[in-house]
Amino acid sequence: MEKTTITVIFTLFISLTTMNMIKAETCTSIDKSHVIPTTPLVIFLEKVQEAALQSYGHKGFDPKLYVDMSLKQNLSITVEAFNKLPRFLNGSIPAHDLDVFIGKHLNGADEDLAYVEPVDYVAEPEGFLPKVKNSEVRAWALEVHSLWKNLSRKVSDKVLEKPEFYTLLPLKNPVIIPGSRFREVYYWDSYWVIRGLLASKMYETAKGIVSNLVSLIDQFGYVLNGSRAYYSNRSQPPVLAAMIVEIYNRTGDFDLVKGSLPALLKEYHFWNSGVHKVTIQDAQGSNHSLSRYYAMWNKPRPESSTIDEETASKLPNIFEKGKLYRDLASAAESGWDFSSRWMRNQSDLTTTSTTSIIPVDLNAFLLKMELDIAFLANLVGESSIVAHFTEASQNRQKAMNCILWNTEMGQWLDYWLDNSNTSEDIYKWEDLHQNKKSFASNFVPLWTELLNSDDITTQKVVQSLKSSGLLQPAGIAMTLSNTGQQWDFPNGWPPLQHMIIEGLSRSGLEEARALAEDIAVRWIRTNYVAYKKTGAMHEKYDVTKCGAYGGGGEYVPQTGFGWTNGVVLALLEEFGWPEDLKIDCY
Repeated sequence: MEKTTITVIFTLFISLTTMNMIKAETCTSIDKSHVIPTTPLVIFLEKVQEAALQSYGHKGFDPKLYVDMSLKQNLSITVEAFNKLPRFLNGSIPAHDLDVFIGKHLNGADEDLAYVEPVDYVAEPEGFLPKVKNSEVRAWALEVHSLWKNLSRKVSDKVLEKPEFYTLLPLKNPVIIPGSRFREVYYWDSYWVIRGLLASKMYETAKGIVSNLVSLIDQFGYVLNGSRAYYSNRSQPPVLAAMIVEIYNRTGDFDLVKGSLPALLKEYHFWNSGVHKVTIQDAQGSNHSLSRYYAMWNKPRPESSTIDEETASKLPNIFEKGKLYRDLASAAESGWDFSSRWMRNQSDLTTTSTTSIIPVDLNAFLLKMELDIAFLANLVGESSIVAHFTEASQNRQKAMNCILWNTEMGQWLDYWLDNSNTSEDIYKWEDLHQNKKSFASNFVPLWTELLNSDDITTQKVVQSLKSSGLLQPAGIAMTLSNTGQQWDFPNGWPPLQHMIIEGLSRSGLEEARALAEDIAVRWIRTNYVAYKKTGAMHEKYDVTKCGAYGGGGEYVPQTGFGWTNGVVLALLEEFGWPEDLKIDCY
């Protein structure tokens, strides 16, 4: 792409940003202008999902399975056949008749993807994990590396020929799926998949994933939560720019940088305008702009429609149900679906209020995005973009320190928007609206080097992490509340381990580096022991005990697992494993 084209896109970006500065939308009501319409196919498959629950019951029921199915004939014929099925007086379809219908009219949930051998996979790459000296750990790392081959897929030719028959979006390049029930590419998972691929020297596969995500921005204006039609109502934590920086630092691929920059400008606008953007006035009267998660949705999530309807059935009216649906989808946009972090009452999922929270981690991701875009724009000689995003990063850093930082706790804290707005579009900061509970996300700003340059702050954050209760024998817990939700205690998830470890490691403080190595050892060890017990990598782990995988939430624990593999390989590349260091649990 020519430099002049990037300049034109940047000029348009500035124009749109300026308009949003004039009138920022807070819009917490259920406004249909903030709803993305779904497709007729998804609506129909939700009906099949509901019928399956009625016919088969809850045992072993996974609602996502049904919206991942595809058509064998056109939709009108399929709908007509479905409507003709016999029904009991309560409206349910006899299980046998539903079985016959599904077999005759629908394809299985895994038939839209085909296995493909990665073009750059070799059994033992040259220069693979040179710091790993322990033979047991090295053998295991090679097994984890081999899982890229198992998780590699391409979109079936059938999807490309008849995309209207499928909920899977027709991406051009091969993908790495997380595994198990997750049969498509996911946005923020892909960052840690790419970090692992880079450790595995699989540069072409990593570039292909980025190109796929860029194509989603070209089509939708943002990267979808996942590559399904039913995910078009939301995004996920914005880490595409970070992926591109990591790949560039390994490969020097200038064309990838130049070709991706216009898409990054579009994505940045998505997160910093409209309903995502919130203005808060600090105690000194200065205004600051920060961002929040806000799904463009007020209905049950299609992939969990029956679950969301059951949850919302406890609420008295359609307005409250619609708001809950939006807040559940927004929690899914955050990646933390679900957690007491988003709830007013941690024992009641119906009190989820994600859109009323300014999250620490989202703004840390956006601060990193601003720094990364400035870095990438500098490579292609776009000085005006460099200047704009350098200033934007400084403004966000100031906003985070004024609104989210808590000196007494030594953490950045989520901020609740409740009852603090002084006008239609400005909220007034009050100390009581900071959420003073310790979450792993409170430490994500460590990952952003601009916030990591102050040794005094970093030292305070290190002490805060040590005394928070989050640091457990097998890693970092997400929260201190054991609610049964999968993003709560005692679970630890790979991306948060990696961001905090990497942030501590890069701080330059010896104490922080020592803590990073300690957490890395705990996390690698629990992954290894669980793998030896179960023969699988898991999406999350119980960090209270070595070698135990996690649970809770709305689906059974999953194996595979894309980002888990990536984090282990990235940590082994960074820290290695000495020959004499015991790998089994103590």
